[in-house]
Amino acid sequence: MRGLLTFQILWELDKEEMNGQQIAEKIATRRGTKPTPGTIYPALKELKEGGFIKGRREGRQIIYHLTPKGKEGLADASKYFLQAFGDIAEDVKVKVIVIKRNDSDC
Repeated sequence: MRGLLTFQILWELDKEEMNGQQIAEKIATRRGTKPTPGTIYPALKELKEGGFIKGRREGRQIIYHLTPKGKEGLADASKYFLQAFGDIAEDVKVKVIVIKRNDSDC
């Protein structure tokens, strides 16, 4: 897997089956910018070729879902994410709480 985008795709597909456009919109909601088709579809292709996701055709759309290998890959990626960014996320939470408290004191 190639990084945060593939992690986000697996994360979203763990919650529900979606097409590429829906996945891009979910990611945009989370991070504020929407991946372009030139970014999202190659990542989906790579995940599909790696056996992490499968797609089924419904009309003109392909609906993607996780495979057992994809669930395992998500678990591994989640563990790595926590190792790499867990302490940063906790520190950011503390800073946001402090900022919110200071804003309410005004």
